[in-house]
Amino acid sequence: MPDGLVLREALPGDLEQIGALLAARGAEEDALDHRLVVTDPDAGWSACAVVVDGDRVVSTATLLDEEVRVGDVRLPAGQVELVATDRAYEGRGLARALMRWAHERSAARGHVVQVMIGIPYFYRLFGYEYAIDIPPALAVTVPPPGDGTPAPRAARPDDVPALAALQDATQAPFDVAVPHSAPRWRWLLGHDASDLWVLERGGAVVASARTTPPGDGVLVAEAAAVDEAAARELLRGVAARHPGAGLRVVHRAGTVPAAAWREWADHTPRGRANQYYVRVPDPAALLDRLRPLLWRRLTTTGVDLPDGDIVLSTFGAHYRLPVLADGLGEVVTGGPRQYPGKGGAAVAPDHLPALLFGPHGMAGLTQLRPDVYATRRELFHTLFPPVTADVLSYYLPY
Repeated sequence: MPDGLVLREALPGDLEQIGALLAARGAEEDALDHRLVVTDPDAGWSACAVVVDGDRVVSTATLLDEEVRVGDVRLPAGQVELVATDRAYEGRGLARALMRWAHERSAARGHVVQVMIGIPYFYRLFGYEYAIDIPPALAVTVPPPGDGTPAPRAARPDDVPALAALQDATQAPFDVAVPHSAPRWRWLLGHDASDLWVLERGGAVVASARTTPPGDGVLVAEAAAVDEAAARELLRGVAARHPGAGLRVVHRAGTVPAAAWREWADHTPRGRANQYYVRVPDPAALLDRLRPLLWRRLTTTGVDLPDGDIVLSTFGAHYRLPVLADGLGEVVTGGPRQYPGKGGAAVAPDHLPALLFGPHGMAGLTQLRPDVYATRRELFHTLFPPVTADVLSYYLPY
């Protein structure tokens, strides 16, 4: 790199400097979160990179392994986190170089998409676009717990199978889901930025949630429960632990907790949009992985299939999916195509993540964006419908 700076994989001897940099540019808790990742056997030091000036760490980033489920298709994915640069070295392209490292490492790991929470607009500079709505956080007024109401307790390592099962059941109805990985369950039990609670009934875990430490209030997120009674008991117990604190709950529409807390929540519309970033590095590779799902969408709705290829243009390139007797053939990439042709569709590349993972689908995006349209609407509205999504991540979005 210029000026004698070196970008390399982080080493154990960098740990304290990386922690100090993350704490200085972010939060004190970030140093512990980084330590949990790089000392984990399933992540390790290969997940982290640094830029050094001599012996001094001046910038860092960490790549986490994720999985994105779309229908029953599971996509290997990456998430860049714990990004920080020393103030004295800002404006020199260090974050850009680290993002390039992370994306190259992500591709080498077989990831076909990246997802993240990040600073507004900043990560659009690196190919990310807003795609998946973050659910709103609603203020709640919780009745006091009654006599004999069980109190939630802090989760333990032996609760992880039950916690994962609860989240699997909660995410099952969503079209798109990002679950917690096995390593991240371990990290969540060890980090300071949130607390993980469980509620038991008859010795079995029946509800769980993450909460932020008391500050300007307490956020209850990632709630899951086997039934509405368990969800109500959980929230009453959390409220009893934080008397007088303003309580907000992340509203995961369609879930058991959302139904259980409906009457307690203030559903005033929020004032601004909040979305997860998604990056699609290679549209052909992603579409190829989605072929079985796209075929099922076509064949289960009865839409008339085209005689030849399905063509999706991103203007600077186009992608052909051959229609075969028993499925869609391997994606063929072609050059620039300003008009997709009769029976094709076009989507600007910065709207492709929203088309594949977002709540509008082809029909909705066509109404919002002039550079998203289909010349055969029924076909492409079927291929790319609006989808519901639920994302679990290392950091809570509020």
